[in-house]
Amino acid sequence: MSDRQPIPNINIGQVYDQRYSDAEVHYDRLGNLAGFFGRNMPVHRHDRFFQVHYVKTGVVRVYLDDQQFVERGPMFFLTPPTIPHAFVTEADADGHVLTVRQQLVWQLIDADPSLAPGPQLPAACVALTPLGAEGEGEAARLDYLFEELNGEIIATQPGRGAALDSLTRLIMTRLLRLCANSLPARPARHEDLKIFHRFNELIEAHYLQHWPLSRYADGIGVTEARLNDVCRRIADLPSKRLILERLMQEAKRLLLFTGSSANEICFALGFKDPAYFSRFFQRYAQMTPGEYRQRQSGLR
Repeated sequence: MSDRQPIPNINIGQVYDQRYSDAEVHYDRLGNLAGFFGRNMPVHRHDRFFQVHYVKTGVVRVYLDDQQFVERGPMFFLTPPTIPHAFVTEADADGHVLTVRQQLVWQLIDADPSLAPGPQLPAACVALTPLGAEGEGEAARLDYLFEELNGEIIATQPGRGAALDSLTRLIMTRLLRLCANSLPARPARHEDLKIFHRFNELIEAHYLQHWPLSRYADGIGVTEARLNDVCRRIADLPSKRLILERLMQEAKRLLLFTGSSANEICFALGFKDPAYFSRFFQRYAQMTPGEYRQRQSGLR
């Protein structure tokens, strides 16, 4: 593993939603995050934060460290701080994503150690459907609690901070109770995962240079066909799509968080023709860069 690059640490409040850069709790709908980051989320971690993805509908492919899970909602996966994880959401997947500072979760476990199986809380992936009536009841309660949390996030009512804290603690308590039902991991080809993660590392390092796929394959030491086969097996996406999604993610970030014009962003992303960049963006976002900036600004 010595040839691997350090696992990227993502502070979601700084990278995705700067309104909450110093917040104890960050929440958004899974569909909104997938719209920003793309369907493929390469290996990363969240230093000092616990994160839970509650997938209400659709299928998600999850990689918790070297463990693989492919599950349909309702389900959730919990990632403790520093645990490397990756996931790919299907186009129809939606739900909720909650990111909380580690101290909040530690306080819950300190108050009642039976919430955790041991001193180190492991990553967990839990499907609710196999739990039968109990799972249906938990799914209904979690749906309600997440919608209440969403309502408090959107509104600016008196007592908002206390309500967010209480709802977050209640959600995390229910999820920690369910972690005892964590699923066994599916067998995964170690070599495939190694190729896939290395491909994502190279994308991160070179997407602005618009490398052709052949150069990525050469950098990994595999054929283009082998690389594409691995990407389809692990992410259910063609290899070229993963490169394009990283470009789109950066384009969206620059449109949201900088005052740069679309032309300036075009050149910053390595495109030579603003008209081509606009067509590229519109093809994948179903709107022009200007429309995206205007629409998202109205939501923030």
